[in-house]
Amino acid sequence: MDIKIEESWKNQLQGEFEQDYFKQLIEFVKEEYKTKTVFPPGKEIFSAFDSSPFASTRVVIIGQDPYHGPGQANGLCFSVKDGMRVPPSLVNIFKEIRNDLGKPIPASGDLRRWAEQGVLLLNATLTVRASEAGSHQNKGWETFTDAVIKRISEQKQHMVFLLWGAYAQKKGEIIDRSKHLVLMSAHPSPFSADRGFFGNKHFSQTNAYLKSKGLPEVEW
Repeated sequence: MDIKIEESWKNQLQGEFEQDYFKQLIEFVKEEYKTKTVFPPGKEIFSAFDSSPFASTRVVIIGQDPYHGPGQANGLCFSVKDGMRVPPSLVNIFKEIRNDLGKPIPASGDLRRWAEQGVLLLNATLTVRASEAGSHQNKGWETFTDAVIKRISEQKQHMVFLLWGAYAQKKGEIIDRSKHLVLMSAHPSPFSADRGFFGNKHFSQTNAYLKSKGLPEVEW
């Protein structure tokens, strides 16, 4: 099966693409794109990987589902296409960056600028039906993204994983904490940001850790 994904990730994940669960997942996804409105656009399903090759990835942020409104999802968790209204969770992420690092809140919610610096913005589920949150859960994507996290944890060192909320924290249980930094807090959603997301200082902590390992800091 020929999956269009950045070459270094293709090499890392080839074993997953050949497994039955993944073949069934792709059949399901193809059928959904044919018969329903599905986000993100097909060519952007693997955008997180295409923007951040395996070797240069140094931070992983784990999300859950792509946005399910028209024109929002661009294949990167928490990110929306340029020109779209910035969603509430991302507004809160920008507020924490401002409070943590003193940076102004950007006008654009397109986080490709992070991805291109090696921040893998990984949703647990990579596709979703329009207006139906969670509609592509439990079809195989979670198995695939677990394999991605496991691969990074095993093959790389001195990574930073940002796990916001219970879902991401559960997904991150497979990370080897002896060689990576794992930062956890409440989710940036308006429902929970006041319960520990605000004030988590994850962005300055990430940069301090990267710097201590001789790695470039992220320009948040």
